[in-house]
Amino acid sequence: MPKRFEDLLVWQKARELTRVIYDMTKSQAFARDFGLRDQIRRAAVSVMSNIAEGFEREGDSEFGHFLSIAKGSCGEVRSQLYVARDQGYIEVDVCERISERAAEVSRMLHGLSNKVRGR
Repeated sequence: MPKRFEDLLVWQKARELTRVIYDMTKSQAFARDFGLRDQIRRAAVSVMSNIAEGFEREGDSEFGHFLSIAKGSCGEVRSQLYVARDQGYIEVDVCERISERAAEVSRMLHGLSNKVRGR
């Protein structure tokens, strides 16, 4: 296990997902939908933040709990991407590409959670 959360590949991928979400939500149409824009940004930030917070806590049980929260936030990002697509803020291919990034992070979180919890 790395000594810093920044060294975790899943945190690095979550950081990249957050950057992509922020870039995507800067478009004029998306930027005007303050509620959705802010919600999807918060969900993306939640993924990387919960990985970091769990890593910094004492014990595998707590780390596993925070990884679970991060995984839930990945699902939230994916769900909100569909809302953005349905509203015409993003194209279908953009939705699918970013959704796959979130799904990849989710799979990585699941694997790390199983490892941390000794499953």
